[in-house]
Amino acid sequence: MKFNSQGKEEVTYDAIVVGSGISGGYAAMELCKKGYKTLMLERGRMVRHGEYPTANLDTWDLEFQGKVPREEIAAHYYKQNRLHWWVNQDNKHWIVKDDERDYDEDQRFDWIRGEHVGGRSIMWGRHCYRWSDLDFEANMKDGVAVDWPVRYKDIEPWYTYVEKFVGVQGKKEGLAHLPDGEFLPPFDLNCVEDHVKQSVEAKWPVRRITPGRTANLTKYIPELHHGTRGQCQARDRCWRGCPFGGYFSSLSSTIPVANDTGNLTLMANSIVHSVIYDDKTQRAIGVNVIDSETKETREYYARIIFLNASTIGSTAILMNSKSARFPDGLGNDSGELGHNIMDHHYGMGGSGIYTGHKDKYSKGRKPNGGFYIPRFRNINEETKRDDYIRGFGYQGGARRNRNLNAPLGPGFKQAITSPSDEWWVGATCFGELLPYHDNKFYFHATDTDQYGIPKLVFDAGLKENERKLRLDGVECLEEMLLAAGCENVSVHNEPTAPGAAIHEMGTARMGRDPKTSVLNKWNQVHAVPNVFVTDGSFMTSAGTQNPSITYMAFTARAVDYLAKEMKRDGVI
Repeated sequence: MKFNSQGKEEVTYDAIVVGSGISGGYAAMELCKKGYKTLMLERGRMVRHGEYPTANLDTWDLEFQGKVPREEIAAHYYKQNRLHWWVNQDNKHWIVKDDERDYDEDQRFDWIRGEHVGGRSIMWGRHCYRWSDLDFEANMKDGVAVDWPVRYKDIEPWYTYVEKFVGVQGKKEGLAHLPDGEFLPPFDLNCVEDHVKQSVEAKWPVRRITPGRTANLTKYIPELHHGTRGQCQARDRCWRGCPFGGYFSSLSSTIPVANDTGNLTLMANSIVHSVIYDDKTQRAIGVNVIDSETKETREYYARIIFLNASTIGSTAILMNSKSARFPDGLGNDSGELGHNIMDHHYGMGGSGIYTGHKDKYSKGRKPNGGFYIPRFRNINEETKRDDYIRGFGYQGGARRNRNLNAPLGPGFKQAITSPSDEWWVGATCFGELLPYHDNKFYFHATDTDQYGIPKLVFDAGLKENERKLRLDGVECLEEMLLAAGCENVSVHNEPTAPGAAIHEMGTARMGRDPKTSVLNKWNQVHAVPNVFVTDGSFMTSAGTQNPSITYMAFTARAVDYLAKEMKRDGVI
């Protein structure tokens, strides 16, 4: 494939950011605020804040009561909907069609994608939890993979920095292994969630329950929450897109701020094929791009490249960036590109019925789900397990069941709008997947997509440590529900494939040694220091916490480092 440029001066910028999701938006904003003329390239279609077609529709306004017909699923979403709940009428326009962007599997991998301006920041779960040194030191202490080149003290000020802008509601708990952050007022636990908290913590003090911490503006602070934003309306329709800007997304937050600087150029329908490497300077000088609509090829140039196309997307670009110096992909001296795929494995959880608090009713919606139970296994000697390492956390909640068993007749309307005599309590368990070298993706030897880019093949799965962890996670949930007085408790353990939690990480990991890692502690490619990767690709282990706030903290830190280096030496 040939790439030809004309008028190089017209396509040259200070920085190029590939991807417009959580980390790409943050990279562009920080670069623009520091005065860098920045080009943001997004492979998907243009979407602007407010262009959310189902945001204000009720279930009865949607075709098929919000469900997608089986025939449509079979034709377009046969992999995207293997989770069964994911593709609906209210969000399908955000989800890639498998027949247009398919991939192969040696082992099942649920690659959930949203290719449009804003990426998955439009429909993310918004849970934001800091890491601690329990996570950053885990690989070293367990003798797994490679050691993180950073510790909590290196990232702590950047968590604070991004949390103030993002806006995270939550409650301080004083836990060393789940550090408190800069919180807005929380969505409080309802009466039954609080009952579960009191019951569980009384029996197991190490098992703490707190309101789920999410990027929803329970309090809008104009001097902090810049962009097109306002207070969360608690509609709990976040994955449709929020016209109020009540939760953090690239469209409502980072892209508007970047645009207001006058330094941002945003191009949609621009598929980055590869990074251009210059043998003489030993630096990247730009990117090769394919127009997704016309298939026209072109080049863009910059002194700085930020790859934020997602864990799979950014690494695929590096793998496809081959040269005499890098025959196996840009920066792949270690051979680790594409390896060490991680995700949070779930498909395990449970629920029960609580018959107390019949005189109380929970009104309204909470977009944070309800409660969060942070990891309590292998956090110290008292909680150490002999059969597996690492741990798991839970996201759950309680709600008053509806009375749906009334017969048709005059009393039907009154019955279905009245609460039943019981509460439903449930939770989903998220477990840590270890960074195994043989969990990987690679390029198909002969097949390419419609743009001539090699087709991806995934080969990753859970192993013995994860299987043992899952058994304990389900057992612990069952005993907590019983301790809270729940009846008819049922639990399930249905191992999902990596990717299903939509927290894929680790395919271009950071580390201390270029022989065993792709990136250094500043998210720079070891051998090409003007290329930064700050999406999930850089993760060296997975933790149990939702990772997006960590991506943003590392992104802001990387841009700050870059700016200081450029100011001092003029080069990077």
